[in-house]
Amino acid sequence: MPYAPADAHIHFSLHPDHHPDHHPGVIATTSGPTADAARSHLHDLGWHSTNPTTMVLARIDHEEPYYTTTATELLQRYGFTTEIDPAPQAEIDAEWVWESYRFPGCSREEVRERTAAAQHIHDDINDGHLIIHLHAGSGHNTVAVGSYTAGVRRHVHLHGENHLRLIRARFDDESEAIAEFQRRYTATARPGPAPLTDLEKTVRQVLRGQTPTSGSTKSTDTAPTTPPTAAPGEHEEFLASFLDDNPQWEKYRTWSDETTIVSHENLTVRAEFDHEARHRTDTAWTIAEYNGPVGERLWHATVTVGTPVPLIQTLLQHVDAPLPVGTTEAYEPLRDAGCRPSSHPTWTSLRAPNNTITLDHVPHASDDRWTLCGGADLDRAVWAIRLSAGVSHDVLTQLARTAAALAGSPPAPARRAPGVSQLPATFPQPRGRVR
Repeated sequence: MPYAPADAHIHFSLHPDHHPDHHPGVIATTSGPTADAARSHLHDLGWHSTNPTTMVLARIDHEEPYYTTTATELLQRYGFTTEIDPAPQAEIDAEWVWESYRFPGCSREEVRERTAAAQHIHDDINDGHLIIHLHAGSGHNTVAVGSYTAGVRRHVHLHGENHLRLIRARFDDESEAIAEFQRRYTATARPGPAPLTDLEKTVRQVLRGQTPTSGSTKSTDTAPTTPPTAAPGEHEEFLASFLDDNPQWEKYRTWSDETTIVSHENLTVRAEFDHEARHRTDTAWTIAEYNGPVGERLWHATVTVGTPVPLIQTLLQHVDAPLPVGTTEAYEPLRDAGCRPSSHPTWTSLRAPNNTITLDHVPHASDDRWTLCGGADLDRAVWAIRLSAGVSHDVLTQLARTAAALAGSPPAPARRAPGVSQLPATFPQPRGRVR
């Protein structure tokens, strides 16, 4: 039986909101009696319909020019008429930038195979074929565990983001995959998929026929403001003024000029400051409290670059300004300031209404049981304070008050209750000293 004549015209153009910082896709406009057949071919090649006459191609691997060329060659082979605007043609003819793909030693075809695999993972998640159970931060990468809705060995561990995402491991059993993931990333595991990257947001908006927003991190309910952040050199200035204003603290010399150690006169609280910390994920301060001058360490905290100075001051000065006995829950000041709580089986989170500060509590974690961070999401926080198990109720409450004030809402006044703290009892962890 002969095929119907390929009587259709397909015109390719860049998305009208094309921007040099991101690729919002290529538009294919179809016309003619057999346009539906052309659209069927484009759909098989990964194009999505936005209205009865247009389709769009938007990818996380920035390979729209290559797949546009593939589409035109296929359509021409079937006898369709194609036309490419100068703008997408210039993208097709442009030299490919290797630096953005991070696959040293791979040929162009091998890189395209890897990024195409990452594109398939992204599409499977977007289409609901791959359900993400948990995600976590691992250094500068994002990891996740998920399950395909069909297939053999369909439970997987994922590593990376965007075009660098890959399947790291496969499992036959879902519980085994989740248990192994939780074992590896106990402290940082969070339920559900990780927040969308800026590129993923752009791609999804384009595929839905919406106008893409570049670099948007807006919440759907509250527009975020900039989290409070310490300026470069502010920690250095704070350390010098703190020692001048608090004679009960003494500075100790170390073998290296890169580090300063200060200790309280009662020899139970000690802090170490790294003068060389620069990146926002670097630890600038390590603070610890001990059970007496020669006792075991009760708890410790790490403070990254950019953490507001009032929070560091609160951690250091709690020993000189204890709260009245009977103060209520440690995060009560944040709740009184309007922070929205959300509970999950393994953790609790409180987020400021303006998305500037978030407090996470993972009750079964050892090192990072409490995490206070700047921003609406720990995965992309501009700074973070991580406190271990054993941290006192007094420290947490004062830290929450300071955080509430920094978030823009005045903290609630101290409440005096006759009962004991409502936090579960914590016990000292037997570890060595900071240094």
